[in-house]
Amino acid sequence: MLHTLYAALVFYTALPIAPQQPLNFSGIAWFAPLVGLVIGLGLTGINWVLSHLFTSSALPALGVVLAWIALSGGLHLDGVMDSADGLAVTDPQKRLAVMADSLTGAYGVMAAIALILLKFASLIELASLNHALSGLVLTLAPAWGRWAQLYTIGYHPYLKAEGKGKFHQQGIGSGQIWTSALGLVLAASAIAVVDLNLGWQSLGLGSFNLVIGMAIAHWFNFKLGGQTGDTYGAIVEWTEAVSLVAGAILIKIICAVKPGF
Repeated sequence: MLHTLYAALVFYTALPIAPQQPLNFSGIAWFAPLVGLVIGLGLTGINWVLSHLFTSSALPALGVVLAWIALSGGLHLDGVMDSADGLAVTDPQKRLAVMADSLTGAYGVMAAIALILLKFASLIELASLNHALSGLVLTLAPAWGRWAQLYTIGYHPYLKAEGKGKFHQQGIGSGQIWTSALGLVLAASAIAVVDLNLGWQSLGLGSFNLVIGMAIAHWFNFKLGGQTGDTYGAIVEWTEAVSLVAGAILIKIICAVKPGF
């Protein structure tokens, strides 16, 4: 399992990890949410440092977004752009060819800009709320994005006979998918150990993110009739972004129901 986790870190991140031997990437999708949790903890740490260096919330938010892209090596952002270009094509028969093209079209650029701005604005909003749950939202967003990918791999067909995403389906079943989901929900509610008042709110946040990931995965499956490696990446990124927005909304609701909480 440690060997597979190592392979997952090599594949899913741009961390300076030098493989000492040939890696077997079979089954690494199961570890993707854990890799996301590692990324989320790193981003939360970066946000904490930058927030203490700058009085404005804009610069820390920008730093986190740039670090977010850097830590994944742009792997998933590339999928956002390719998927957007493919979905812009009206002829379903040509979509896969457009998505496989290395050139990025106008729709892909617009999708990437929209996604980055959504994350940037959400992080500023979370910082302005100054709530105990804000850090948890950022920590878990990358993990839920990669859980959505895991869910997609397990339940949706892969549209290509071959491709960089095909091997992800190896060794993935319902047991791994829902065990991983349970682990993330429990991780979200673990803050109750520190503050008992936040237990149910944290649990609700985790459950909400689970639904978001599933909904985005099903939307891509509905539009394309299946998935590709590009849509895997797009699902990760859009789930992350929507999770940030949903987290900010949930915190506002909590504060409205319990003023001063």
